[in-house]
Amino acid sequence: MLRREDRTLLTGRGRFVDDLAATGALHLLLARSPHAHARIRSLDTGAAQRAPGVVAVVTAEDLGAIGPVPLMRLAPGTLVPEYPLLAAGVVRAQGVSVAAVVAESTYAAADGVDRLAVEYEPLDGVSDPDGALAPGAPQVVPVSRDNRALTVAWRHGDPDRAFRDAAHRVSLTVQQQRLCGVPMEPRGALARWDPDTGELTVWTSTQAPFRIRSSLARMLGLDEARVRVIAPDVGGGFGVKGGPYREEVLVAWLARRLGRPVKWMSTRSEDLLTTNHGRGGKSTGELALDADGRITGLRARIRQPLGSSLAVTVGGTPQNHGRCLPGSYLVEHVDIESVGVFTTTPPVGAYRGAGRPEAAFLIERLVDEAARSLRVDPVELRRRNLIPKERFPFKTATGQVYDSGDYAELLDRTLALADYAGLRRAQAARRARGEVVGVGVATYVEPSGLGWESGQVRVEQTGAVLAVTGSSAHGQGHETTFAQIIADELGVTPEAVTVRHGDTHGAPQGIGTFGSRSTALGGSALVLAARDVREKARALAAGLLEAAPQDVVAVNGGFGVVGAPGRRVTWARVAEFAYRGQGLPAGTEPGLEATRFFSAEGEVWSAGAFVVSVRIDRDTGTVTPERIVWLDDAGTIVNPLLADGQLEGSLAQGWGQVMMEDAVLDRDGHLLSGTLMDYAIPRADDVPHAEIGHAHTPSPNNPLGVKGIGEAGTIGIPPVMVNAVVDALAPFGATHLNMPLTPEKIWRALSPRGRG
Repeated sequence: MLRREDRTLLTGRGRFVDDLAATGALHLLLARSPHAHARIRSLDTGAAQRAPGVVAVVTAEDLGAIGPVPLMRLAPGTLVPEYPLLAAGVVRAQGVSVAAVVAESTYAAADGVDRLAVEYEPLDGVSDPDGALAPGAPQVVPVSRDNRALTVAWRHGDPDRAFRDAAHRVSLTVQQQRLCGVPMEPRGALARWDPDTGELTVWTSTQAPFRIRSSLARMLGLDEARVRVIAPDVGGGFGVKGGPYREEVLVAWLARRLGRPVKWMSTRSEDLLTTNHGRGGKSTGELALDADGRITGLRARIRQPLGSSLAVTVGGTPQNHGRCLPGSYLVEHVDIESVGVFTTTPPVGAYRGAGRPEAAFLIERLVDEAARSLRVDPVELRRRNLIPKERFPFKTATGQVYDSGDYAELLDRTLALADYAGLRRAQAARRARGEVVGVGVATYVEPSGLGWESGQVRVEQTGAVLAVTGSSAHGQGHETTFAQIIADELGVTPEAVTVRHGDTHGAPQGIGTFGSRSTALGGSALVLAARDVREKARALAAGLLEAAPQDVVAVNGGFGVVGAPGRRVTWARVAEFAYRGQGLPAGTEPGLEATRFFSAEGEVWSAGAFVVSVRIDRDTGTVTPERIVWLDDAGTIVNPLLADGQLEGSLAQGWGQVMMEDAVLDRDGHLLSGTLMDYAIPRADDVPHAEIGHAHTPSPNNPLGVKGIGEAGTIGIPPVMVNAVVDALAPFGATHLNMPLTPEKIWRALSPRGRG
């Protein structure tokens, strides 16, 4: 089934935040600090207030006591610094706002910002997590003397003995470059306050409207029932639009204070600087192996920069990095520590994978390094250490429960599809001719389905079906996938089902769309609601058909009787009966709808394997992928077209990290790649073709048997590409390269002296 959402977007009829207009709307612009760390010596707003068209200039003093932004999934003991909407006294990151200018137009607001007189005293900053942890480093926030924000540890078994008795040890330190999410639509928000009803409505480009609603209500002292948040069409999220951000709170506060709608739209440069970044961590890992090459122990020390104010989703990356580190492998003894570090930089939070890619990269690079050290084929070493099928459900040494899988079969199928043995034979022959070629292998796991979600299904009197979900789509295809799921349960066509989302006043309480959770949780809630509706309708149909309920089945847009093809009643007839309210069976309420909340017993764990072959140009250092063979196991697949689209999209973003993306900061934390001329992202013709296949081990943790799929490429493509490139460069002495794999970096690695 093709995506139902596409026609509106492809014909230019989508409605994004910047397309929205409100009568009498004012426009907000923010004066942002050019310094990563500085003391505000003075702030004079007089000239700005007198600028034509300026309605208000707001500083921290005007805001008063606004509650802190609620944070998610904080590790115990996390130190939480102040999160001022506007800085007062000190700025601790470039791009932090010091004043808000509200005007009749964006041009007038820009003139007002230009007339602000701000005097700063620059202070030393620190952008590197190791530098921030070093003795004598600048103290970033008052709540932490040593710049540690959080520490999470996993220790199981006897790792000290495992390393003491190991026949082999390998270690590696890797650096994840900092990334920007770069959704096609930057962040933006429009707020309107109704003084007559005391209701606040906010339209915002977000992945989690219910989270925004509850946060705004709490911070502004409002009843949640009087706050409505609407996510219109959203031009991409990738985790970075989880929110709330300062600007969403500011437009709401200003709309209430000024009595007029207030709109703010980020520029691309603002978005690159102020929307939370991803990755950026450093990690040192060590494997202990016995004489047969079986992993006996795993150690890791992870240092994750977090910025100077914690992003709402701050807890995910450092925790996922550690808990997912064993990957696909049977590891009994672990000693892992993950430290979140305050830095004078933009905040780091969730970005497509949020710690899962970092974990896969470290363990897969370690396994390849172990294979090189032991002079064993990297495939063979993986086979010796993969979790056996019969051990599922499997509890890892970090306490995670993998629900289902067959990792050995997954790897073997991928190797067969790629003709791995043939690739190795061809590599040997081509190397003999002087070509620089490599073959890489990697496996990965992808946990998802965390938490709960809501779903509501209603059959109207016409027989049309309305589904409302607490999930909030921004490209995932909810309107298609959820319509298919409900249609299958009710025995109707997907075209008969309308799916709504993204409005907190039109849906049950929900969570949102992130972390590859939507189908596993939102889809499951809708399945349960649809089944409730179907069973009630079946009982009503039995009365209309004068048949026993057990003999009535849902078929072809209605209900029929087993063994009696001519006896049939439509959904419209059943719905009419249900809403009429007269003659219903005793104890049956009128109406034909159900609301369900689904919370899984545990996460779902997807898995996958890659084989990649690459060619490197000796003269330029350019890497060309010759084949990318990829097998992903996401359990039950509802819509193969959409599933492949998710994989290809995550491949594109993973490719960006591997080859080109890099949010470069100077020592103090200033962003040096603050435009798309400096921060390279892949174009359509940069993204390589992948031969994608699917395996299916359904999850027992939800009624659909589905698992997550949206982050697989960002998890799996970085380690397999680096494995392949390092394999190609092995004859030149290379043992590791950090991303991005730029031509210059490769060119230097081709020379033993680094071309230096």
